[in-house]
Amino acid sequence: MESIFALILLCVTGTHVSSSPGPLEDVVIDRYDIPRVCPREVQTGDFVRYHYNGTFTDGKKFDSSHERGAPFSGQVGLGRLITGLDRGVQGMCVNERRKVTVPPHLAYGSIGADGVPCDVIPADTVLVFDVVLLDIWNTEDKVQTRTLSKPESCKRLVEATDFIRYHYNGTLLNGVSFDSSHSRNGTYDTYVGMGYLIKGMDEGLIGMCVGETRTIIIPPFLAYEEKGYGTVIPSQATLVFEVFMIDLFNPKDDIAVVVKEVPKTCTRKTVVGDYIRYHYNGTFQDGSGFDTSYQRNSTYNTYIGMGYVIQGMDKALQGLCIGEKRRVILPPHMAYGEKGTGDLIPGSAVLVFDIHVIDFHNPKDLVEIKVTSKPEKCNLTSEVDDLIQYRYNCSLMDGTLLYSSDHYENAPITTLGANKVIEGLDEGLRGMCVGEKRVVIVPPHLGHGENGAKGVPSSAVLHFELELLDLQKGVPDGYMFVWLGDSPDPLFPAMDLNKDLSVPLEEFTAFINIQVAEGTGRLRPGMDADGIIKDMFNNQDRNSDGKIVAEELKLKVEEDSDKARHEEL
Repeated sequence: MESIFALILLCVTGTHVSSSPGPLEDVVIDRYDIPRVCPREVQTGDFVRYHYNGTFTDGKKFDSSHERGAPFSGQVGLGRLITGLDRGVQGMCVNERRKVTVPPHLAYGSIGADGVPCDVIPADTVLVFDVVLLDIWNTEDKVQTRTLSKPESCKRLVEATDFIRYHYNGTLLNGVSFDSSHSRNGTYDTYVGMGYLIKGMDEGLIGMCVGETRTIIIPPFLAYEEKGYGTVIPSQATLVFEVFMIDLFNPKDDIAVVVKEVPKTCTRKTVVGDYIRYHYNGTFQDGSGFDTSYQRNSTYNTYIGMGYVIQGMDKALQGLCIGEKRRVILPPHMAYGEKGTGDLIPGSAVLVFDIHVIDFHNPKDLVEIKVTSKPEKCNLTSEVDDLIQYRYNCSLMDGTLLYSSDHYENAPITTLGANKVIEGLDEGLRGMCVGEKRVVIVPPHLGHGENGAKGVPSSAVLHFELELLDLQKGVPDGYMFVWLGDSPDPLFPAMDLNKDLSVPLEEFTAFINIQVAEGTGRLRPGMDADGIIKDMFNNQDRNSDGKIVAEELKLKVEEDSDKARHEEL
């Protein structure tokens, strides 16, 4: 490149020689194409780069930088060009085109030029140069930056040692493009202020915000200097970059947390080992989204602090309340690192998650019961085998109503301990008085578990509002009737109401009803009493003759004992 410049100088440089004793003409300049915007004009001492065609007044060409494929580069006003051309380029703008007519005394005078490397220039010849200015700079130039757009909120600026990801368009000063990250569909990722970039870019990126667009103009001595860069950046070229900052972080960064909303009451916060269900929106720092649980209409469910999620999220999920909303910013070294993940998240990407905690629990959690209202007198409470009727509202912990007994004509009836309802609800209904109200929190392992149920999400903690409406004391499983104290001994004479040594169904029914009425015995609740009594009678009428005699009558405990002895034999 330097040898080409040397050849050009041989053609257009020389010693000023006056050609005639008459009045001397000056350079004639025709500015036939001037850019609308001209931020800078050529002055003495500036370095310039321009293309030109040199002709005689008859139009015959004697030299052309276009044909050599390399523009001229040099300093203005220091005698390195013929005087006329030195004057002719002063005041030019980049991309300006002008015709400079140089009289002989400001060109090669009465001597002319010998034709190396251009054609022979006769003595006393007027020269015409058609010039287009490509570049202009000065050794006193500094990096110039101009912000084109900037987000309203800018909480962090690029500093030395930060790692950044940005898009850029790179052009020469005359607007000719030489490179673009957009065309590669990938950001440029690098450390700032550590020598990985040209000096001017290192300087120009300092102080940018994520989301900011900035123009950076870099003089050649802070770019690629005399060497240029391959075939795309010529020697001593001023570079113009339009930069859009995607994100930034520092290798020393920890996660950043911004609490958006906290519930009024928070009795418990997440800890390592808890299982959490949360919704999230995942974005990059420029606001573009990469994932959201809302679109799938399903929470993200995971254990906390046990390595099931990326390191930064594992840390960010600790110390949260149910219903809390927070924004967490994860640096790449606590997310997906330099490799990223697939086509979804690029390497070295800072991730921003807006989180809404739906619920959480611990696998060791028990049913949580809080009595909200209780009658003053409570002599009878519910227990296993009792038949109860109750009112309920079942919600998720965020208040989403799942089911309610109010949606049905009658409140539900169930027998406690009979596996008729989920285990946690069964436990929450025990020990209640009629009229009592309570709130019961059921963890998923005592509810519908990981599979959920119709209308109930997987691993959901359930919130029940309960009221006991009715209570009928029950009998143990396998029994249809129980004595509430000691049974009559002997039993048959007491049952034989008319003392005729036999007990038909009518007499048996009357006897059982007397025990129930007097509170000495209890039938299984929730079933037809006459049906139960008939089953009991048929069980004792062993020869099926329609009556029970003393030899047939046995209590269930005696029957169970006989059965056990038979099995042993």
